[in-house]
Amino acid sequence: MTHIFKRLFNYIRPYWKRIALAMVASSTYGAMDGAFAYLVAPVLEKIFKSKDMVIFSVLPLGIIAIFAIRGLCRYTNDYFMRTAGQLAVQDVRNDIYKRNIFLGLGFFYRQQTGALMSRVLNDVAAMQEGVAVIITSTLRDFIGTIALFGVIFYRNWQLALISFLVIPVTVIPAQLLSKKLKAIARSSQEKLGGISGHLQETFTGIKVIKAFGVEHREIDRFNAANRLYYVWMRKWIKYSNLNSPIMEVITSVGIAAVVWFGGSKVMAGKMSAAEFFSFITAMALVYSPLKRLVQSYNDFQRCVGAAERVFEIIDEEPEIVDAPNAVTLGRVRGEVELKGVSFRFGEEDVLKNVSLSAQRGEVIALVGPSGSGKTTLVSLIMRFYDVNEGAVLVDGHDVRSVSLASLLSQIALVDQETVLFNETVANNIRYGKPDATDAEVEAAARAAFAYDFIMQMPDGFQTNIGDRGVRLSGGQRQRLCIARALIKDAPILILDEATSALDTESEQMVQNALNNLMQNRTVFVIAHRLSTILNADRILVLEKGRIVESGSHQELLEREGLYQKLYNMQFQDGPVELAVGAP
Repeated sequence: MTHIFKRLFNYIRPYWKRIALAMVASSTYGAMDGAFAYLVAPVLEKIFKSKDMVIFSVLPLGIIAIFAIRGLCRYTNDYFMRTAGQLAVQDVRNDIYKRNIFLGLGFFYRQQTGALMSRVLNDVAAMQEGVAVIITSTLRDFIGTIALFGVIFYRNWQLALISFLVIPVTVIPAQLLSKKLKAIARSSQEKLGGISGHLQETFTGIKVIKAFGVEHREIDRFNAANRLYYVWMRKWIKYSNLNSPIMEVITSVGIAAVVWFGGSKVMAGKMSAAEFFSFITAMALVYSPLKRLVQSYNDFQRCVGAAERVFEIIDEEPEIVDAPNAVTLGRVRGEVELKGVSFRFGEEDVLKNVSLSAQRGEVIALVGPSGSGKTTLVSLIMRFYDVNEGAVLVDGHDVRSVSLASLLSQIALVDQETVLFNETVANNIRYGKPDATDAEVEAAARAAFAYDFIMQMPDGFQTNIGDRGVRLSGGQRQRLCIARALIKDAPILILDEATSALDTESEQMVQNALNNLMQNRTVFVIAHRLSTILNADRILVLEKGRIVESGSHQELLEREGLYQKLYNMQFQDGPVELAVGAP
């Protein structure tokens, strides 16, 4: 727990000026409680014993002034402490996002998207609540407790010892509950992540849910996840609220002993009634901040549970990193070579001893059954993963020896998933080259055959296309992705099933745009339709992670191998486009 607190403190430290100001206000607030309890005795003696009417007349104004100062100090403390906490948690959220976005694809394939979102949002929110409690309430209540204990011991050390003896006893249940609360807090955050994951799946897959009419099934799944979260939160509520009644019972013993012992001293004339009342006032006031300190400890346990989950992600090491002496590539010719490349996911071999060479301007098509390793092969060129054996070379440079940023600047990708952002048309095209001029954006749109439909939109290039380009057709989204790749002007191009989800009319328009994009570039095409690969310089046929055939379209048909089987499967009912499976 100590190391978690230290890490939290490192995030808080940059905002020490706000915290210092809040501490001054907090100290004043806490000291006011002690001053109030201390002044009870002399004021009562002046009024009731000395009959001092001046003090009596000023007393109401004094009470108002004291509470006004306390209120101002509390506001100052809360404002600056909470804003410091908010800024610290903002830094945590920025760090977890930055760390996430630089992690490899393997990490994201192992994690549920909704669960990751929950860590960034829900876990950090739990941290924020805990930090706010810790740095807002703890200091104020601690100073107030110390000031009141000072008054208690000053008034009568014997009574103070009696009242003080019960306080260590109250710590025992807090310690016993703290470990349980921490475990419960962590588990409840995990269950909340499950709810977030289910929501993410539901909203992204709503079309499938409705098409199969399984809304009630999804409702039952969500209700079950929500119920599980409630079970863990019920445990949290159960144990976190045990402290207060236990502490009240224990402290009542101390209060009873003080009342009996102190009352006896007053009746024996060994202590004035005013001093005893001052003592009782201080003792009554001290138990409130003590209870809040115990509650803060419970909140801190929840904060620690959430912080552990957050720091797990922040501490996750990227699988793909630059070598210590990584070379920065200038613009390459576009020569790509794989030498004896093998790659596996866990224990599963995906590619086995694959070798190929692509010259500048050559178009290489990759075909094969589903799961044959096509997408993995091009992913290794982009260094989304590192090979287990062999090497991937670009212009003779091992991709592991060059900086990742300079490598990816040489490659443009048009994927079967048309990923667009909730931004304007222009900014989506400019995504591959943020400093592109309006003229370059327009030229890329024209080359991608997207200019005409863009100009028909309400605000042209400044039209917002909605989440994932929901306001566009499939063909329009794909042409924007092609324009995005065009404006990047990279020497190596990867087309991963770029026309697989389009109708015939849209495919023809997209294919024309692709032809513009492919000029003077080294191109790797993962083929789904025959129109994409007919004119490829070479077609590589993959099966079970190996290249089993290589040649032109006509050469492969004449060999009567796997390629011909795939071809015949598509043409058995007439001359239709070749579908060779998804990667």
